[in-house]
Amino acid sequence: MLNNQGSRRGLRLMLLISFAGAAAGIVAGFAAGAQPFYLGVALFAVAWVIYFFAKFEQAVLVLLILRSSLDIFSGIQLPAAFAIGVDILTLLYVVVMLLTGQHVRTDKFWWLFASWMMLQSLWIVLLLLGALGMDASFLPNAIRDWLRYFSWVIIYLLVMQLKGRIHPEKLISTLLLALVAPITVALMQMFLPASILPALLTAQGKAGSNVSGTLGFPNGLGIFLGMFIALVWWKVSISKQRLPWLLLLGLISFIFVSTGYFTGLIAVFILILCINADKITPVRLIGAAIFCFIILSLFGSTEFGQQRLTEIYQTPLLNPDIDVSRAIILSYGDSNSFNWRIAHWYYLLQAWAKFPILGYGLGTSPELGIRNLQTGGGYAAHNDYIRVLVEQGIVGLVIFVLFLIVQGIHLVRLLQRSPEKSPQRSLCLILIALLISNSVSMLSNNIMDATTFFLYWWVLVAIAGWEKEKWQVHQSTI
Repeated sequence: MLNNQGSRRGLRLMLLISFAGAAAGIVAGFAAGAQPFYLGVALFAVAWVIYFFAKFEQAVLVLLILRSSLDIFSGIQLPAAFAIGVDILTLLYVVVMLLTGQHVRTDKFWWLFASWMMLQSLWIVLLLLGALGMDASFLPNAIRDWLRYFSWVIIYLLVMQLKGRIHPEKLISTLLLALVAPITVALMQMFLPASILPALLTAQGKAGSNVSGTLGFPNGLGIFLGMFIALVWWKVSISKQRLPWLLLLGLISFIFVSTGYFTGLIAVFILILCINADKITPVRLIGAAIFCFIILSLFGSTEFGQQRLTEIYQTPLLNPDIDVSRAIILSYGDSNSFNWRIAHWYYLLQAWAKFPILGYGLGTSPELGIRNLQTGGGYAAHNDYIRVLVEQGIVGLVIFVLFLIVQGIHLVRLLQRSPEKSPQRSLCLILIALLISNSVSMLSNNIMDATTFFLYWWVLVAIAGWEKEKWQVHQSTI
C-alpha cells in the first residue's frame, strides 16, 4: 500500500495518462475527418471521466438518480449505452485504485453474486457449441441478457466504493430524487391530454393503462414504484418528521394504482405484511390495514381496475368451470390477460419438454411461446421461473432459485447482526419484504426484465451490508 501522498501522485499520473490518450484520440479523429456528433460524444466522455474522478461521490449519485429517467429513450439505446458507460467507468476506477495501491471494497456476498453472474456465461458457451435448443444465431440475445447481469454486479461494486465516504441514510435519501422524473411524467400522462404531450412522453401502456412515467411501460413503473413505496415506508419508520413522508407515500401509491399493475397490488400487500411482521402492534396493524384498504379501493374505483378484478374470476384460479384447456381456447378471443398467460405458459412448457436439462439459451423464450400475428415477434414469458426453466433448463432453474435463497439468507444475517430499532435493521426488513413480494410477482410477471428496478435493488442490498459502524455516525432527523 502506498501512503496518501504517494496515492495522490499515482492517481494524478494515471489521470494525466488517460487524458493524454483521450486528447490524442480526439486529434486523430479530426485528422480522420470524424463526424461532429462523435467528436461531441468524445469530448463529453472525457469531461465526464474528469468529473467522475474529481468528484467521485457526487458523480455516482448523479448517475444513480439519472437512471430512472432513461427508459423512454430505449429507442436510441440510451439505457444500454448508460449501462456500458457505468461499467467502463467503474472498471477504470477499480484499475486506478489497484495501481495506486488503494483498497477496493467488496464483501462476501459480492463474490457470491459475481460467481452467479459468471455461471450464467456457461449458457453462452453452450449456445456457441450448439449444445442447447437454439443455435449460435441467438447469441446476441444471450449476450444482451448476460451483460445486464454483469451490470448489476458492477453497480453493486460501485456502490461499495462509497462506503465510509457518505452516510448510508444520506445516500438512500438522495436516491429518492430518482422519483422526480417518473412521477412528474406520470402526472402529466394522467392529467394532460395525450395530444399535447410530446411523442416521447406519451404512455406506451397496453390493456387499458396509460401511465408509464419514464419507465416505458405501466408494469415497469409499477415495479419501480413498489420499491419506493417500501423505501418511503422505511423513511416514515425512522424519521421524526413523518408528515412529509406520509404525503409522499400517498402520492406514490396513487400513481402506483394508476399503472394498473395488478400483480404489483398483491406484491404490495405481501410487502406491507412482511414489513410489519417484525413487531406487530395495534397501531402498526391498523395503519397497515388502512393503507391496504386505500390501495385496493383506489384500484377498484378505476375502470381498468374493475376490469382486471372481473377477469380473474374468469380463470381456472377462481372459476371451477374453467379448466386449463378451456382457458387456452378462451384466450384467443376474450382479451383476458390471465387466460392469455396460461396459454403462453402452456406453449412454453411444451417447448421446454424437448430440451429439459439445459434449455434453449439466454434470451430465447420469446421465440418459443405465443407469437404476435401482426408483427411476427414473440412475447416475454410473464413468469420468470418458467422463463429460466425454458432458457436454462432444470439446471438453470435450480441455480436461480438457490440464488434467490442466498439473497434471503444474506439479508436475514444482516438483520440479525444489526442493532435493535436501528435504521439498518429496518432497511434489512424492508429488503427481505421486497425479496419475498417480488419472488411472488415473478410467478406472473417479467420482474427480471425490470432493469431499472434491479439497479436500485442492488444499490440498496450493497448499502445494507455496510458495517453497523458506518450507520451509527448520526441518527436520522430528516
